[in-house]
Amino acid sequence: MRPFAAPENGSGIDRTPGASARDTTAAEPSPRTGRRRYGAEWESHARTFMSWPALASVWEGDLLRAREDIARVARAVGEYEPVVVLARPDQQAAAQKACGRQVEVVPLPVDDLWARDTVPVFVEEDGRVTGVDLNFNGWGDKQEHTNDAEVGRALLATYGVPRVQAPFVAEGGSFETDGEGTLLVTESSLVNDNRNRGKDRDQIESELIATLGVEKVVWLAGVRGQDITDAHVDGLVRFTAPGVVLLDQPFPGTPPDSWSQAADQARSVLSRATDARGRTFEIVDLPQPDLDRVTGEGDDFVATYANFYVANGSVFLPRFGDRTADDRAKGILRDHFPQREIVQVRIDTVAAGGGGIHCSTHDQPGKPPA
Repeated sequence: MRPFAAPENGSGIDRTPGASARDTTAAEPSPRTGRRRYGAEWESHARTFMSWPALASVWEGDLLRAREDIARVARAVGEYEPVVVLARPDQQAAAQKACGRQVEVVPLPVDDLWARDTVPVFVEEDGRVTGVDLNFNGWGDKQEHTNDAEVGRALLATYGVPRVQAPFVAEGGSFETDGEGTLLVTESSLVNDNRNRGKDRDQIESELIATLGVEKVVWLAGVRGQDITDAHVDGLVRFTAPGVVLLDQPFPGTPPDSWSQAADQARSVLSRATDARGRTFEIVDLPQPDLDRVTGEGDDFVATYANFYVANGSVFLPRFGDRTADDRAKGILRDHFPQREIVQVRIDTVAAGGGGIHCSTHDQPGKPPA
């Protein structure tokens, strides 16, 4: 992620009217038998995985507040679908107390909260879910990840999900798919010696197509070396439906920088590209808040609404404290997901740590347990 008004209730969560909080209806995938398929996030989830931040060496004095944010997100998502939080065995009890009974806390060694990147990407093949282990290496060895590097293998073994090891290094936040064969990625986070030394874009594209079962890869430039992820796509552009994307935009009047230039470049590429089905892209702006009005702070503060998470019957996005911008973002998401409840959650510490709600959640496709 980029070194990128308090909610009216006291919980840090703000919901808009929409689908029932217990409505777990979700779009079903288009059947494609006989091959691997990487589904869209708006399809039905069996559960959401999250991770309990473990290291004071990473969060320093903010560790407790980061845990409060993660517990708040877990409780909110848990109103709509099963949530599993991975926690070190010696931290399991504290995590369970913070997250509440509705959330399941599983003892599994982790280092940090970024489940989007450490949990495997799930694909479907012949009616069976398979986990693709992306060989997490701490975003190019930028952060301690001894345990997080093993999350993929350990989690899949715990849940009895077949494992495929990817022939490349990546993170879940690197990918954005429409579920119909189109994959959006940033070149900066994949064609990079800190992940895939010696591999060019064509080779990585071939591996993405073979491993994920996608048909077309649309490459965006991204930004190199200015944040820990080298500019994941999930903070820049997101699908809301096949052929429709929301594009992160700086707050009006913000001076141009490498991030706004990346957004401009993404717009240029998407305006000329077609998806795997030959459709042109409808591009909708998703403006950021005014940094002078947000309640969080810090040089790495991620002020993008694009890092939203689509769960069963719901969509989760940040509430930053700029009421006008928060309401505008909520309205845009409501327009694009009219059958889902739009839930805004305060995540100031997670955002200050360089991430967002999508970064801290990872969906497993399938029907929720009865």
